[in-house]
Amino acid sequence: MESLIIPILILAIVGASVLLMARALGRRGAHARPGSAAPQPERDPVELARAAAAKLSQEQHRRLYALIAQGQAMAAIKLYFDSTGEGLRASRDAVGALAAHPQPFRPAASQQAPGDEEDDTPQRFPYRYRAIASKGDVTREVSSNMLNDEIYGRIRTLAKSGDAEAAATALTRHSDISMKQAREFIALLDD
Repeated sequence: MESLIIPILILAIVGASVLLMARALGRRGAHARPGSAAPQPERDPVELARAAAAKLSQEQHRRLYALIAQGQAMAAIKLYFDSTGEGLRASRDAVGALAAHPQPFRPAASQQAPGDEEDDTPQRFPYRYRAIASKGDVTREVSSNMLNDEIYGRIRTLAKSGDAEAAATALTRHSDISMKQAREFIALLDD
């Protein structure tokens, strides 16, 4: 048994020195690589999808979504890469955001700053959106083809930030309910 102690100690010392050497080389390699020091902050995927869609022509937009629908992610990334001239990683991220958060095509002339669309007539969508709010045993529902996730999200944000009157006004603007019904609905969103 005593004859095994010395070889085990030598093996442990060699193992520890190999680990220390590997760690030192790994640190040196990480400092030598440019751009590896600080990871880039993540962008909001919805904003990334909007920005990516704005860079495409109507034909490119149609072709890109056709490829996404067919499950041809690599072809979609290549199309975006060729169409915009962005890098491969940026193209991959943009196509991923466009797939996760589909964006309608908007011609460059009709691009609006956020908040400007409140000044125009509400857009009618080809589907009816159902918004449901409840508190306790009270439930209210608003169904409208002038609502979508984005508009309803803005209305909820207004309500949760304490601007219930602006939220009720926006809700009446994007639906066919009265101001009284809108206030009742918004009151259920307020927490």
